[in-house]
Amino acid sequence: MAENENILGTQKISKLLLAYSVPGVISMLVNSIYNMVDQIFIGRGVGYLGNGATTVSFPFVQLLLALSIMTSAGTAANAGLNLGRKDQRKADSFVGSGFGLALFWGIMLLIIGELFMVPMLNFFGATPDNLPYAISYSRIVLIGFPFVTTSIMMNDIIRADGLPRFAMISMLAGAIVNIILDPIFIFICHWGVAGAALATILGQVLSCFLSMWKFRSLRTLHFKPADMKPAFPRIKMIVIIGMSAFLTQMANLVSQIILNNQAAKYGLMSEYGADIPVTCFGITMKIVSLMMSMIIGITNATQPIFAYNFGARKFDRVSELVKKAALTTMVVGFVGWIFFQTMPGQIIGIFGQESELYNKFGIMCLRNMTLTVFVMGIPMLAGVYFQSVGKPMRAVILSLSRQIIFLIPIILILPIFIGLPGVMYAYPIADVFSISLSVFLFVQELKLLRKMSKEQNQVDAG
Repeated sequence: MAENENILGTQKISKLLLAYSVPGVISMLVNSIYNMVDQIFIGRGVGYLGNGATTVSFPFVQLLLALSIMTSAGTAANAGLNLGRKDQRKADSFVGSGFGLALFWGIMLLIIGELFMVPMLNFFGATPDNLPYAISYSRIVLIGFPFVTTSIMMNDIIRADGLPRFAMISMLAGAIVNIILDPIFIFICHWGVAGAALATILGQVLSCFLSMWKFRSLRTLHFKPADMKPAFPRIKMIVIIGMSAFLTQMANLVSQIILNNQAAKYGLMSEYGADIPVTCFGITMKIVSLMMSMIIGITNATQPIFAYNFGARKFDRVSELVKKAALTTMVVGFVGWIFFQTMPGQIIGIFGQESELYNKFGIMCLRNMTLTVFVMGIPMLAGVYFQSVGKPMRAVILSLSRQIIFLIPIILILPIFIGLPGVMYAYPIADVFSISLSVFLFVQELKLLRKMSKEQNQVDAG
């Protein structure tokens, strides 16, 4: 444990951020690649209706991520805070509770999804043309959910244990399997969207087993099988601290459903019809998620560093990490923004060339929805920070702000006045409000950190 403490509590912040961010970025990229690879091969092997099917199926995945990330983030934060306070046994018990809770979510979602498949897909915005493809894809993807929930939880704990590279390797191995099997199942076996789904879950199963193998030999965190039994106090703390992550993903889920339905509704009133907007909005969200996954990887990498140093009352290091991580996310976001604004046609073309009308709308969609993407790392970093230091209410406020408070009202109201373009313009408008709120809260927090650092230095000197 001492070695891990020295790394998190004494090593240079810039070096720690780099060491944890690179594996974290690659791990998050791998998660995005799962969906991105499916979209590319489905678009070329099945067509845009197949891609539309994965778009309306994606809320299943978002619901899974909401519960998984809530559990993993809450578990890792509680474990890190208790390690910083030198309470090894309590840290271990949180890991056991988190593992059991993650497994429960995966099994529950698998059962509910299979039982209520068709009504849920219709609610998610499926059209009569893409519904059969969505059913075929979802029925197989759901089978992998228990492996995904436990894999996400284990990877967060493996990173918190000081092994971010192995967490990256386990995710990367699954992505490579997915990339290899996708063209085989789609083009050689001719299994269509079902083949893409099967390739996805086989990769997820491999990642889960690799993480489970490493999970048995962690350096600083160990749990007993008895810790997996339901323990309300620990589950409550996991849920409370992880709630902001849950609400963020649930807000994404709700906004995705509304986006799908608004795209179909106002698409029918335009020259594009229903299926082209549904597909293009879905592809744009996947493209943006690929860049945002790098930012999420950076912000997630700060979680164990924030938690440990805040628990150890090293507030000057916490403040330094806030500033350096914020700058890093803005640099990554700006690079992505340049590509989206200057090469939209080439990017959309990767997913297939359906028609001139399809390409026209796809380019317009990608450009307009990413106008403010270069600063979207700030709200994400703020949410991770408040979650990591045990201030869940502020994290919840940030989680709700962009999607629920700003985006959803705008996406419902603006198209009434300007039609289909209002759906895409809602995103940058909501981003402006969300970023402003995040900056305001961060400025307040940095002032508080300076005050606490000064008080702590006086205590140490006395």
